[in-house]
Amino acid sequence: MKALVTGGAGYIGSHMVRVLLEAGHDVVVLDDLSTGYRDAVDSRARFVEGDSARTDDVHALLRDEKIEAVLHFAAKIRVEESVSNPRFYWQRNTVATLALLDAVVDAKLPFVFSSTAAVYGTPIRVPIDEDHPKDPVNPYGDTKLAVEKALAAFGAAHGLPWVALRYFNAAGAEPSAGLGERHDPETHLLPIVLEAALGTRKSLSINGTDWETPDGTCVRDYIHVMDLADAHLAALEHLRKNGAGASGAFNLGTGQGRSIREVIESAKRVTKREIPVVEGPRRAGDPAALVAKVDRAAKILGWKAKRSAIDAIVADAWAFKVRNEGKS
Repeated sequence: MKALVTGGAGYIGSHMVRVLLEAGHDVVVLDDLSTGYRDAVDSRARFVEGDSARTDDVHALLRDEKIEAVLHFAAKIRVEESVSNPRFYWQRNTVATLALLDAVVDAKLPFVFSSTAAVYGTPIRVPIDEDHPKDPVNPYGDTKLAVEKALAAFGAAHGLPWVALRYFNAAGAEPSAGLGERHDPETHLLPIVLEAALGTRKSLSINGTDWETPDGTCVRDYIHVMDLADAHLAALEHLRKNGAGASGAFNLGTGQGRSIREVIESAKRVTKREIPVVEGPRRAGDPAALVAKVDRAAKILGWKAKRSAIDAIVADAWAFKVRNEGKS
């Protein structure tokens, strides 16, 4: 199979490219390098620098490269930025994806979409199943939910085979391939914890220690980025085998939550370093716990997280961080 990976120079997209190649598929990467890195693209893949929102260009690429499936990772992900600049997020996450979908629908290709647990908003029950009410609390979640609704409509009207994968907390790295998180600015917990361990960040801030959780800090469901990539491969095979009638949304997580303090303790074990912490007040909009119910992905896609023990995630992220920072 020949797959197009949009955003394949980014964090999760670059890991997806590696998994596809290792599975024996051919890969074309389309990325504008606004947040991705050219050196993160595996040399075995064909790289095209460009904007996935340019429908005519994508039409030509799908035709000329004889693409058989599209996996879409090109999006903006910073929640706080989506609140301060919603116009940008609606344009890049929703309008741009709809432009891409014009080409995908015309080409009658299966489509795997990188979605998010942010579509659920503040949960009314935990663990969160796929039928949980959708009520995003920020524009980032709104933009992703809008695309999911479009996918359902396009599937019903045009026969588009699609899967939306709702990530919980992606983390970890594939250090042997030189792949890991390189966000600027960094907003994800684990790389921030590791920066504090390295000394490139003065301290780690904990936003609230009085949540209704066992140790008072927020609980999240952390999933290894390579487990995420494996899930996309499983989703793609599911669509190729079963067609548009198999379309739907799936949670990607482990079903087990870890608190901020647990992540910090894991980092201390792995790095064997102290991690300076500053405790502060709660951050508006943060739910106490976000944990996935993952039965549907296991039953329908035959997928389950295999590499997502918290120490394993931290160890891989640490190996990449040390390599990338040039420190030991």
